[in-house]
Amino acid sequence: MNAPTQATEVQLASRPHGAPTLENFTVADTAIPSPGEGQLLVRNSVISVDPYMRGRMSDRKSYSAPYELGRAMQGGAVGEVVESTVDGFKAGDHVLHFEGWRTHAVIDAKTAVKVDGAVSPLSNYLGVLGMTGLTAYAGLFRVAGFKAGDTVFVSGAAGAVGSIVGQLAKLNGAKRVIGSAGSAEKVKWLVEELGFDAAFNYKDGPVAEQLREAAPEGIDVYFDNVGGEHLEAAIDSMNLNGRIAVCGMISQYNATDPTPAPRNLASIIAKRFTMTGFLVGDHYDLQSKFVAEVAPLVASGQLKHSETFVDGIENAPQAFIDMLEGANTGKMLVRV
Repeated sequence: MNAPTQATEVQLASRPHGAPTLENFTVADTAIPSPGEGQLLVRNSVISVDPYMRGRMSDRKSYSAPYELGRAMQGGAVGEVVESTVDGFKAGDHVLHFEGWRTHAVIDAKTAVKVDGAVSPLSNYLGVLGMTGLTAYAGLFRVAGFKAGDTVFVSGAAGAVGSIVGQLAKLNGAKRVIGSAGSAEKVKWLVEELGFDAAFNYKDGPVAEQLREAAPEGIDVYFDNVGGEHLEAAIDSMNLNGRIAVCGMISQYNATDPTPAPRNLASIIAKRFTMTGFLVGDHYDLQSKFVAEVAPLVASGQLKHSETFVDGIENAPQAFIDMLEGANTGKMLVRV
């Protein structure tokens, strides 16, 4: 097979107002870049699309710099080294890096992490054994201070992070694990395949009512991926000294007007619960412990995970839009 003569990348064409559309992206052909000293040329195999990327499409100040207009976007990717100028990396090695949204990337070798497809499928290093899994692990155990006997509620539970959170809680002695999702099929998957004790479709009625029914004795931990009505409902069901770990608020990412705080936030006084936002980047010190504990669970099948694949770099924008709308079960990935 002849080597490709050009690269393809997805650029941010304009900043979305509200929900992103295909018009906010440009798929452009470019020359294949050449690596300089200390760099690798990588041909990407799989790229990740994630909710946090919506924030980087806006130009407001945040924890990460906005994407630049007219430039390729960035994100997690796994690919094969085509050319190396660095000892320790050779053509044919597979690496995890952060220059996704393109077919070919030049990366600094010091930012690349070698991964082994013989140990686990390459896509797993973007999901259950990668940033997604570490987010779930750090948020549940360190941020929320989970302990055996807790009742745990996870919103966005059929997503890449939420599905792992619920299983880790169950495998570590949770009294009860409840999840919310956006379809009957996802609810069924959570209960019948992943072992959640209860799950509900948030579209079927008020979240607070459905959560009270699913957790009649209240909840001790809420892992928040959604915000909005879900956060308000969790506060309503929160037990004394409960803990909320705020990973994301996907229900508010496309809002064009300021969103109100939960109307019952004053309950934090009487219930003495804590609410802590977190970024996975603050918890990379847990990486080795996380892999040591979770990789065997994945290999044995005790920790299940799902991946939704879209083929073709040109379809990455649609995959991203679909992910924000909940079209995926588990991790949304693009096979380049």
